[in-house]
Amino acid sequence: MGAEVFLTVGGALLVATGLHDMFHSLMNPSGRGHVSRWIMHGIWCASKPLGRRFRAVVGPAALVTVVIAWVAFQVLGFALIYLPHVPTGLTYAPGIDPANYSDPAEALYISLVTLSTLGFGDVVATQAWVRMTVPFEGLIGFALLTSALTWFSRVYSPLERRRALALEIRSLVGVGFADRCPELDPREVSRVLDGLSTQLDMIRVDFTQHTETYYFREVDEDLSLPRWLSAVVPMAAVAGSSSYPGVTMSGQRLTASLDRLAEVLKSGFARSGGDTAGILAAYASDHGHTGRP
Repeated sequence: MGAEVFLTVGGALLVATGLHDMFHSLMNPSGRGHVSRWIMHGIWCASKPLGRRFRAVVGPAALVTVVIAWVAFQVLGFALIYLPHVPTGLTYAPGIDPANYSDPAEALYISLVTLSTLGFGDVVATQAWVRMTVPFEGLIGFALLTSALTWFSRVYSPLERRRALALEIRSLVGVGFADRCPELDPREVSRVLDGLSTQLDMIRVDFTQHTETYYFREVDEDLSLPRWLSAVVPMAAVAGSSSYPGVTMSGQRLTASLDRLAEVLKSGFARSGGDTAGILAAYASDHGHTGRP
């Protein structure tokens, strides 16, 4: 009886841990599940010595690894719950002899089949406790599948916003926007700077709600936000010292947006730097970029 309680409690803890991480990764506004974050951060750090093109697949690979971990938590957890009831709490289809299989392997098989909602019908639960548990695992399996597909699809909108901002900053650097600000129409300068501020605020929200997108690295440097983001700092500095009040206000707003984004990066990802410029440099370095844009 003691072993049955131990296995049941241990299995329930594994199931609860997996569900807790799924909830905080997918449903919590901060998007920070502990297990998923450790996995993604670990894969990201392990990939740093590798080539640039290989690191470009780290983000997708990390997402798949996290989903596999969630599946493993559920499969192993429910297998432990079923194990004390194998084979006495089950009925087998004709031609299947449970003596041919070890109890742990049989419990693992039942858990896999149930979580995947395959329902072969070769093994049917007869004990009340097991009969109540099996449909619950099936529901979790269905929720896990749909949640994983939703998670994969929702990654691309933040990445598109990040790439669009990188391209815009790249084009501004290309035309020497920071150096030419004093000679441009102040209204046009304010419009550009305010647009950058709005996009930076959206990126900050993305990093808060979609933390997994940090681990996606661009192969094309023109699309890489960490490569170009630090170029916004001199733009904000020049505008902040302008003699035109509208441009000055836009520059101050842009500086504030940069500072808030840098704080999110420092607290959640690139834990180095100091001031905003240092944090943005650490962000660029973490993604394999060195030197100024």
